[in-house]
Order: sequence, then structure tokens, then C-alpha cells
Amino acid sequence: MSRFFIWFALVASLVISPFIGSVTLQLADIFDLSTLHSQIFFELRLPRVMFAFIAGAILSVSGLLFQTLFRNALLTPYTLGVSSGAVLGAGIAIKLGLGALFFGISAINIFGFFGAILTLLLLLYLSKFIKNVKSESLLLLGIALSLFYASALMIIFYLGSAIQNDTLIRFTMGSLSIIGWQNPLFIGLVAFVLVLVVYLYRFELQLLATSEESAKLKGLDSKKVTYMLLLISSFAVGSLVSISGPIGFVGLITPHIVSMLYPSSINSRVLKTALFGALFLVFCDTIARLLSTQNDLPIGIVTALIGGPFFIYLIIRKKE
Repeated sequence: MSRFFIWFALVASLVISPFIGSVTLQLADIFDLSTLHSQIFFELRLPRVMFAFIAGAILSVSGLLFQTLFRNALLTPYTLGVSSGAVLGAGIAIKLGLGALFFGISAINIFGFFGAILTLLLLLYLSKFIKNVKSESLLLLGIALSLFYASALMIIFYLGSAIQNDTLIRFTMGSLSIIGWQNPLFIGLVAFVLVLVVYLYRFELQLLATSEESAKLKGLDSKKVTYMLLLISSFAVGSLVSISGPIGFVGLITPHIVSMLYPSSINSRVLKTALFGALFLVFCDTIARLLSTQNDLPIGIVTALIGGPFFIYLIIRKKE
């Protein structure tokens, strides 16, 4: 019964979320395209809800992927520093004052994307010097990279102007505030590719979750599959973070909640994790807008308030 109520609350938040905000929308005016309420609903509220839904799916599936491939319950693109790399890349673009570079795409998006990809490549390279890559050493390596990126970001803060620093602060707290359908459509395509690839490789993922030796005995090229899945996941996370900024703990929380609700094999939880993560981020965004007054409460603050205690719980549970 508790499983039903959890899903009911998440779906309910998806339904009511487009109607929550500083402006109260009248249902009769929404479908009158000549009214301001219609523009707010179709150009602001609905794209934001869809963007949150898609972002939650990317973060949750990426979290499941990283935790499975490295067989560590605490590893996600956020804790490994991939998101921090994207933030640093975006910060460099902001400091340089770059606008659109290619085909109208923002330099912040491009630099953020490459920051995430370069971080993953750096992690894969440094992992060669770690005797047991699947141990906590990789987590510590990700934390060290995150701290290094944070220091570099502080230098950008110190050298930046007031306008640049304000933009950077807002970016680092995470935001789902968008206008129009360009970003949701682009991220939707990225999410579709990510979820599809992970779903198609769900049985290989199940083998890798057991051990690399078992995967090799089954004839699986574990290194090739692992690198491909990590690159696709980092591409998706980098694309998302370059637009929304870092949204922490979603990839950490949702795979564990789904595994508690559905204690089954990983190959049967891929789609459940994507859907739960999507609805969970919409739920968090709904809470953020309910608590907001004149300005939107950054979504990163809400997910951190929920995810921080859960992260502590996972550490204690893992210790036990």
C-alpha cells in the first residue's frame, strides 16, 4: 500500500505542478491562446515541468549506471565530480564573457558539456593507478577532483565582476527555469538515447553488477561496454548540467528508493528508476515553487536538503 501512495503523490505533483507559481492560472483561460495565462502555461510552466521530468530521468538512470558499473552504492556523476567539471567549464565560459558559439548554442552549454566529458576521461585515466578501482578509492578520487574544481571556481569568483559572479552563483545552485521548448526537446532527445541504450544493455549491466570475471566468462567485452555506457551517461549529464547547473543527490537517492520498493534484479529496474527519478524531480520542483515568494528557490537547494540526510544514511548503512 505504501508503494501505491508514493506513486500517487509523485503523479499528483506532475498534474498540479504546471498550475503552481506566483501567478494563479484559470483553467478556462489556458486554452484561450490570446490570453497571458495561456502564454504562461504553454511557454513557461509546461516546458519547465517537462524539463524537470526529463532531467530527473537522466540523473536517476546515470546514478544507477555508475553505482552498478563500479559496484559502489555511493557513486554517481555528482559524487565523482562529473557535475563539478561541468560547472567549472560553464564558469570559465561566464568569466570569458562568451555568447553563442555554434549554431546559436550558448558557450556556457558547450564548455559545461566538455567539462563533464573531460572529467570522466580524467577519472578513467587516474583509475589505472588505483589497485582496486571498485573500492572507495574511486569515490575519494571524485571528491578530490570536486574540491579541486571548487578551488578553481573560487578563483573565477575572485577575478569576476559582480554581474559574472551573480550569474555563476545562480548557475551553481541549479535551476529549472527555462523559456520555451528548445531545451526540453533537446534534453528529451538526449534522455531518450540514454534510457534506450541502458535498457538495451540491461542484461549486460546485470552481469557487470556481479563481477567482471562473470561477465568475461559469458563472453562479454566488459571494458568496451563499460566505457561506452559511461561516455553516453556523461554526455547526457554534461548536456543537462550545462543548461540547468548541478542538481545533486537525485542520482544517488532514486536508484536506492526503487531498489527498496522493487527488490529485484537490475535489468528489471531500469525503466522504473527512470520514471521514478523523473517524477521525483518534478515533486522537488513543485515543493521549491510552493516555498518560493517573489524569486524561485533553486532546485539544487531542495534536492540537497532531501539528499543530504539520505547520503548520511547510506554511509552508515554501508559501514554496518
